[in-house]
This record gives sequence, structure tokens and C-alpha cells, in this order.
Amino acid sequence: MALRRRTLLKVIVLGDSGVGKTSLMNQYVHKKFSQQYKATIGADFVTKELQIDDRLVTLQIWDTAGQERFQSLGVAFYRGADCCVLVYDVNVMKSFDTLDNWHEEFLKQANPFNPSTFPFILLGNKVDIDGGNSRVVFDKKAKEWCASKGNVPYFETFAKEDLNVDAAFLRIAKTALANEREQDIYFQPIPEPVVPENEQRGGWAC
Repeated sequence: MALRRRTLLKVIVLGDSGVGKTSLMNQYVHKKFSQQYKATIGADFVTKELQIDDRLVTLQIWDTAGQERFQSLGVAFYRGADCCVLVYDVNVMKSFDTLDNWHEEFLKQANPFNPSTFPFILLGNKVDIDGGNSRVVFDKKAKEWCASKGNVPYFETFAKEDLNVDAAFLRIAKTALANEREQDIYFQPIPEPVVPENEQRGGWAC
């Protein structure tokens, strides 16, 4: 089956409110960072085009609200995702402790074809705040969590300084593309049934 040369990949970014989801996306797509914090209401998305091997990929990155009252919106936004990015703040233990909830909630709402192999990527953000002195979640703990979820790839980022942001999103795009190719294998088109000519006549003319 010939694969499309231009591919739209849907990526969902999840995590507690204030961990820097919007800042990471703005830094990656627009190379901009704002100190002013504005909570995302519901969901919003940005797009970025990039070339991966012989494919032109449009990455559609969905930024979802971290507040619990918006989690019920999940189904509409999560369906059809090719990759899920979980973000926590290395300086806030609670944002790490809720990763299990976000992980489970996504799988429940998105209902992917094969939940056990659906690709997740973990980002530990704000690593250089206060020179790293405020940090409470260290990479060993994060990597243990990743191992418990089937070896989820892990990146440490800092949106303000553009630290590791491009590398993380390139991995996200490649992971999403690999998953999309797998879906292509699973969902090969079913040929249209051939209707005998004598059954095609009749019926209502619209």
C-alpha cells in the first residue's frame, strides 16, 4: 500500500495547569516565550511543518487545559491522536504525581486501537529554574516512571531558554509518524462492494 507523502499528525499535550505546556509549544512553533501566564481554556492547537526522511509532516499540536473541570472535554480532542505528550514541572512534585492520572485518562478517552503500544513521551519542564536548586523530581525518578509504562522516551526541557525543545518535538514527530504508519498497516482500505447492475436501478431520485 502506497503511503501518503504529506502526513497530518495529531499530538496531544497533557499535564497539570502551569507546567509549561503552552510555553513549550510556543517556543517550538513561534520561537517565542512569554513570562505572563494565561491558563488555556478548553483546548487550542498550533501547527508546524517539518521534513522527516521523505515525508512532509504537518504536526498538529493540541494544548489542553490542565484544570480538572475541563477534563470532560477530553473525548473530542483526544480521538485520532498519533502521540500523547505528558508534561510535568520538575520543581512541583504534585505535577509528577498526577502523571498516572493523565496517562490513564488519555487511554480511556482516546480509546486507541492498541493501548499497550500507544506512544507517549514524557517531558520534565523548567529544569533550569533557580539554577536547578528548586528541583524536587530528579531524572532517576522520572526514568523509573517511564520504564514502568513500557520505556516511554524522556526529555528534560526549559521552554524559557529553548532547552531541548526542538529535540523533544522532533522525537515526538518521529514517534507519531511511526505510529501513523502502523495504523496504515492495520487499516488498509476495504474495497467497495460491486453491486450487480440489475440492483443499481430503481430507488428514489434525489
